Amino acid sequence: MDKNLTRLAIALVVGAMAPLFDSTIVSVALHTLAGDLNASIETIQWVSTAYLLAMGVTVPLVGWLQNRIGGKRLWMASLVVFLIGSILCSLAWDAGSLIAFRAVQGVGAGAMMPLLTTLLMQAAHGRSLGRVMAVASLPTALGPILGPVIGGLILGAGTWPWLFWVNVPFVVVGLILAWRFIPADGPVGTAKLDVLGLALLSPALVGVLYGLSNASGTGGFTRFDVWMPLTTGAVLLVAFALWATRSRRPALVDLSLLTHRPLAAASGLMFLMGAALYGGMLLLPLSFQELRGTDALGAGLLLIPQGVGSLLSRSLAGRLTDRVGARIVAVLGFAVVLLATIPFAFADGQTSVWWLSAVLVVRGIGLGAVMIPIMAVGFVGLERPQMPHASTITRLSQQLGGAFGTAVLAVVLAGAAAGGDPAGAFQQAFWWAIGITALAAVLSPLLPGRASGTAAEPHATAPLAATTPR
Repeated sequence: MDKNLTRLAIALVVGAMAPLFDSTIVSVALHTLAGDLNASIETIQWVSTAYLLAMGVTVPLVGWLQNRIGGKRLWMASLVVFLIGSILCSLAWDAGSLIAFRAVQGVGAGAMMPLLTTLLMQAAHGRSLGRVMAVASLPTALGPILGPVIGGLILGAGTWPWLFWVNVPFVVVGLILAWRFIPADGPVGTAKLDVLGLALLSPALVGVLYGLSNASGTGGFTRFDVWMPLTTGAVLLVAFALWATRSRRPALVDLSLLTHRPLAAASGLMFLMGAALYGGMLLLPLSFQELRGTDALGAGLLLIPQGVGSLLSRSLAGRLTDRVGARIVAVLGFAVVLLATIPFAFADGQTSVWWLSAVLVVRGIGLGAVMIPIMAVGFVGLERPQMPHASTITRLSQQLGGAFGTAVLAVVLAGAAAGGDPAGAFQQAFWWAIGITALAAVLSPLLPGRASGTAAEPHATAPLAATTPR
């Protein structure tokens, strides 16, 4: 990575720390928020749900917005929106106002996540994509490590509004670095907004994400507020797919890119990786709390080894992706995640914490190794104007996969727990997580191997046909 690309990466990563820390910090504070704001747990859960839904609505718009106003302006505007949302959250006077202000945060975060990837991929010009993605995904690794700890320390030493004031330094520094190091926007396009596509895709994503978020309640997928929004969202998704592939005008998200093998394979595996990652992030802290009696902060501390393992493998995974290709790295990464999840399917409240911590380090190494090649390979052979659409597709795949995996494992856990054996319930849920990971491991050979032009040739942004995966 040259000096200018490194500076760009630092500027983007610092800004992205705020939303990724924020989501994990708030997750450990829901019970505190419910008590201080005199709200039920069901109501306060909307603090997370509103954030998630706002992100889902915003992500599809990022490509069009970048085309209209430019990447630098959009990035800085997104940071400002997130900053405003954070300050408003700290001033919330009840649960309803906090939920509304969290939606404002979600709009800013929803624009930043795919835009971070797009700007880095466009600046890399098709070279060293593995190394670039290792840097781009750094906040995703740091968030689960430091977020719960920061949240616990804030709640221990102060009051809940400080959970949102902690975002301010990250955003302010991120704005300064963005102004300094993100290249000035060139000429922007004049493409019209695909209004019909937006009218189909946004409510589709809201329906699917909302339905999946409700599946953890009593009744699982049989609940009306689960199957009805899921069905409606799925129908709208199909309608959008038909519109996007048949319309003569540019679609909100260019689904024709899914005919490009690297992006199609990466998107499918991003879905499964999201299910394995976020599903595991549901089961692991819950098992520590339910089987060992730890509090939320204690569970977060016990998850630090997994984050450390992810950090340890990222740099190597990036270099190997550029050198030997995404396929080998992804296969090995999923195999490591699979093997390191199996011990939890036999664990109970008496299992050694030291043993589980060692296993979590290994699991984190696998997760870090998996994420880099899958995120990088989807951009192989794409032209610069196609990259925003690729970022949107992969981001939505990961978000939907995470929501799906969390919902399925929550339903499995709730059903198994009805038998009165908590340890057995978690073991059964972990076997389902192992099954999802095994499916990803079986499908990961569909990723292309090392593509000519991805690491060394300067013309890697040529048309799709010019870059042929082996």
